[in-house]
Amino acid sequence: MTALTGTWNLDTTHSTIGFVVRHAMVSKVRGTFNDFNSTITVAENIADSKATATIQAASADTRNADRDAHLRTEDFFNTDAYPEITFTSTEVNVDASGNGTLTGDLTIKDTTKPVTLNVETFGVEEAPTGETRWGFEANTTIDRTEFGIDFNAPMNSGGVLLSKEIKVEIEGSAVKAD
Repeated sequence: MTALTGTWNLDTTHSTIGFVVRHAMVSKVRGTFNDFNSTITVAENIADSKATATIQAASADTRNADRDAHLRTEDFFNTDAYPEITFTSTEVNVDASGNGTLTGDLTIKDTTKPVTLNVETFGVEEAPTGETRWGFEANTTIDRTEFGIDFNAPMNSGGVLLSKEIKVEIEGSAVKAD
């Protein structure tokens, strides 16, 4: 873990925190959160490592202004009452290359549930501009209804407009802070 040991800040201009939901039972809608920050501290003893993230819920962007406005309402994120989504790690289980799982507490709309992210590291490199960068992806699937996001509408076929399952996908480029 020597190359990863230290404190890292997610570079918001080169990273994406995204989500995918099944829509109308036949397609997927993808979105991102455009305003977030995250710090990852990798300890010599990997079990002592920590990761935190704060996402501004109102920054959800699905490339459709009407849908994005609906996401900010009480039907979904209720961003006036719950402006932030947070993650705090509780367990790190990765190998020397940075591949494995990261478990933590995800809080949405004042509801906290444990989630486990699958993590894949692509490497650590010094950029031409001098900073050290760590590239990785992390993903998990959550049940949005467990976080109080239970809006839906029936389809004529007997199904529903939106799946309960939301895929969370992080494409990370972190910059070493120390």
